[in-house]
Amino acid sequence: MLYHLFKYLDQVYDFPGQELYQYLSFRSAVAVMLSLLISTIYGKKIINYLRRQQIGESIRDLGLEGQEEKAGTPTMGGIIIILATLVPVLLLANLTNIYVILLVVTTLWMGVIGFLDDYIKTFKKSKEGLKGRFKVVGQVGLGLIVGTTLFFHPEITIKENPVAPQNRSAVELVSSSEEVGVAQEERSTKTTIPFFKNNEFDYASLITWINPNWASHAWLVFIPIVIFIVTAVSNGANLTDGIDGLAAGSSAIIILALGLFAWVSGNIIFSDYLNVMYIPRSGEMTVFISSLAGALVGFLWYNTYPAQVFMGDTGSLTIGGIIAVLALAVRKELLIPILCGIFLIENLSVVMQVGWFKYTKRKYGEGRRIFRMSPLHHHFQKAGFHESKIVVRFWIIGIFLAIVSVVTLKLR
Repeated sequence: MLYHLFKYLDQVYDFPGQELYQYLSFRSAVAVMLSLLISTIYGKKIINYLRRQQIGESIRDLGLEGQEEKAGTPTMGGIIIILATLVPVLLLANLTNIYVILLVVTTLWMGVIGFLDDYIKTFKKSKEGLKGRFKVVGQVGLGLIVGTTLFFHPEITIKENPVAPQNRSAVELVSSSEEVGVAQEERSTKTTIPFFKNNEFDYASLITWINPNWASHAWLVFIPIVIFIVTAVSNGANLTDGIDGLAAGSSAIIILALGLFAWVSGNIIFSDYLNVMYIPRSGEMTVFISSLAGALVGFLWYNTYPAQVFMGDTGSLTIGGIIAVLALAVRKELLIPILCGIFLIENLSVVMQVGWFKYTKRKYGEGRRIFRMSPLHHHFQKAGFHESKIVVRFWIIGIFLAIVSVVTLKLR
């Protein structure tokens, strides 16, 4: 809103300072500070409200140390993250930008699914919450929207070998949100393959090898891939939200790395220097990412051990969905197994545990386990590690994986 107001004032009046709102760096800095303030100051008010309404976590007896102390802790704290993210975005971002619109839709869509799940658990006293098939339908629905938009929308484009105008300074080009470059924009299903020299892969090639004229039908392959990524990452984030601060901290690390990718991909100087794909208009996502990063850090103020609030599925499903859409938008989705490595190992630990248990039960008549408990963080709890130590060590691994992901910009 303020972005469009100041843009109007810039066109009509000589209003001092309105030029600042054309700079991504300024709006991103304000967004992260504003979201941090909202999540810390108003977050406490929301937590107190949740406590007064007795919206507390119902803890299943898993035999974990300190588990009983968590019973009754306010849940649905993901509302704090969502509000602290959307308010700065609505104030500071370009709301006509297709990437911003897509991220706002993702936040609201997954937030509603997660809220319904938490509501059923809390008020209907159902430990299962929203039925798994309904969650999957919601995730598939979002994947369908995202995949269709990324494939068909005319503003989702790339530029091959763009050239920066000679009459613009480097500072202006680095900081401004204006579109520059004289190369032709084109809609494309190309993405980035890490660690390879010629590191671009076109999803259309998965179908054009059958018939070169089928490039226009590449959505038949692209959209199912998008649906799979959205579903997998949102479930991974959901499984990671099992101990205090783990999901929020790990997600903040991932979000910051994606913010760097969005900044680089949306800027002609950086993309040219690093020889990465230039994606027009994608830089505007930096404002959204800054808001989400500030919201997550502010939420951690209350979510670190011992947690005063849990994000619930309202938060975890939303964060996972946003991460998936961001990775797809900056065309770094093939980096997800590295960047979201924490989510991946949590997912795999559950799949391996369940699969092995069923297999051994059929073969030996008695189910056996690979881990003491899954997801993986519970395995370490069962092994006697304090949850604070587990969380910090997972964060360290997450930071390492984020650094490796960023290094892939030049390591080919």
